[in-house]
Amino acid sequence: MTAKATELKLDIGRIGTVSAILMQPDNARGCYVLAHGAGTDMRHASMEKIAIGLAERGIATFRFNFPYTENKQGRPDQPAVAHATVRAAVEEAARLCPGLKLVAGGKSFGGRMTSQAQSKAALPGVKGLAFLGFPLHADKKPSTERAEHLAGVAIPMLFLQGTRDGLADLGLLRPVVAALGARATLHEIEGGDHSFAVLKRSGRTNEEALSEVLDTLASWIDDLA
Repeated sequence: MTAKATELKLDIGRIGTVSAILMQPDNARGCYVLAHGAGTDMRHASMEKIAIGLAERGIATFRFNFPYTENKQGRPDQPAVAHATVRAAVEEAARLCPGLKLVAGGKSFGGRMTSQAQSKAALPGVKGLAFLGFPLHADKKPSTERAEHLAGVAIPMLFLQGTRDGLADLGLLRPVVAALGARATLHEIEGGDHSFAVLKRSGRTNEEALSEVLDTLASWIDDLA
């Protein structure tokens, strides 16, 4: 399957503009608005692999920078700025991909900012949220406060989580997801860390673990009403 990558500029109103990339395969079945993690940007190798892998599975992606990465600032944006950026990205993806099933989320910080935005006011047209490693807490500081806003999300959610993820103690995350009821699904990547990397002794490669992530995500998108 061939996929076309289009470089774009995303307007966030008074906040300014950021770079974005739409990767759209032929006969796409859906589009995933894919936000990057706190320490990376939309061009990071991991984001590129995710976009290419989803294109191979018939899912378009709309990647974008948050303003702080666009402007090469170290500290992540304030939540209000991040939420506005996510909202602008969703609206642009919907405009560019009419008729495609629209989902949103992303890696770590990007996924959390997306869910926060959704909890404050529904992202228009978005059918579900998918988290590629939800950052439940800071490293070695187990807590669940970062998940409290998820109770305000009324659409389906998919949590793709490595069992070695230092930012999501599964002993805490499992009951959080269970409390959200039927709208939330947790898929654990055995041996995966926060980036789904696995140890050599696990008997499988990082590529195989990522394939499990992307297969699960594509199937979940297909099953959304």
